[in-house]
Amino acid sequence: MPRLAVPLGSLAAVGAAFAVVAVVDPNEPGHYPACPFLTVAGLYCPGCGGLRSAHAVTQGDLGTALGANVLAVLLFAGFALGWLHWAVGAVRGRRYSFPVRLRAWHWWALGALAVAFTVVRNTPLGVGLAP
Repeated sequence: MPRLAVPLGSLAAVGAAFAVVAVVDPNEPGHYPACPFLTVAGLYCPGCGGLRSAHAVTQGDLGTALGANVLAVLLFAGFALGWLHWAVGAVRGRRYSFPVRLRAWHWWALGALAVAFTVVRNTPLGVGLAP
């Protein structure tokens, strides 16, 4: 059980955050601060709609979650898979190592994806990606 302490602690922290978002609906104004990028620039950032997406996930509404922020849903799924890999490795007594060795080009590709997602969701072509 001590090997699972850190993975379970991480899961508890993320679970607590999701529990708050499940109870305090981000679709109702006044509960969460507005996105600073949206407020200043009037454009959606890559994270806009992420809280609404998390709320929809907690309610079991995957369609609404994807509509609010598809990138956030992919990150939620990636976290879940990474956490599962981490927990199974801890149970087996292995030291955690990320299953894919991330190189510099991976980070550049992820950054380019976030920029492309931001640009497309703020154009008429990407109206379906806007929250």
